[in-house]
Amino acid sequence: MLDINFLKQYNVDTDTAIELFGDVGVYNETCQDFLDGIDEKLSELKKYKEQNDMANYAIYAHSIKSDARYLGFTDVAKVALDHEMAGKGNDLGFVEKNYDNFVNITNQMVNILKEYLGVNTTSNAFDNVLNNESEDIVLVADDSKLVTSFISKSIAEKYKTVIATNGLEVIDIINNYPNYHIVGVLLDLNMPKMGGFEVLDYFKEHELFSRIPVSIITGEDSKDMINKAFTYNICDMLVKPFNNKDVLTVVDKTVNFNNNQG
Repeated sequence: MLDINFLKQYNVDTDTAIELFGDVGVYNETCQDFLDGIDEKLSELKKYKEQNDMANYAIYAHSIKSDARYLGFTDVAKVALDHEMAGKGNDLGFVEKNYDNFVNITNQMVNILKEYLGVNTTSNAFDNVLNNESEDIVLVADDSKLVTSFISKSIAEKYKTVIATNGLEVIDIINNYPNYHIVGVLLDLNMPKMGGFEVLDYFKEHELFSRIPVSIITGEDSKDMINKAFTYNICDMLVKPFNNKDVLTVVDKTVNFNNNQG
């Protein structure tokens, strides 16, 4: 189909979304990226709800919220935000009462996008591929496939990327792939299994900041969260939602940070 008016009839804010992505082609690719990853996110969301693990539940609600905002589904983003805040507040009662509605409205978004694209989910051209070639790499760590794919595409003309979906993968890539010359890291603060602050603690403990410059990816509005991030030797902060220009500006600054310090 690929008729943008189809989305507008469902009150999708496509004008803002396409302005953010730069053109409708990138928007369409990003819609596909969302579809490629949403089943896994909903599966993890359900798992953590059933385990009463509200901290990780909040992380996946946050991820769905960010994706929905990027794609212009503001109603879905508002519902996801309520679940993110309930998770952070350990409000099990709210989650139990409203979980089905959250899943249903997210699946409605999925079905609308599938009909709009007229295709099934496919593999992402920017999936993480680790090989033995020695090359300069920007390591992008975020649990949202939509975000990592968008960043990869935004900087593809200048930088190669490797993707991590949580902090444990960041540390694994740094320690176990010595042929990768990591020239910079973009690090999300909210990730499952190991979050951004734990990675920053690891960098500090192992004195890695002087060798591998780091900038933060965040959608946090909390001044305390931002101030805490800057107590570490980070370069800059990429605040969601961001556009192509924002990404390239922060990546350039990150890659050249240690050179400029001299």
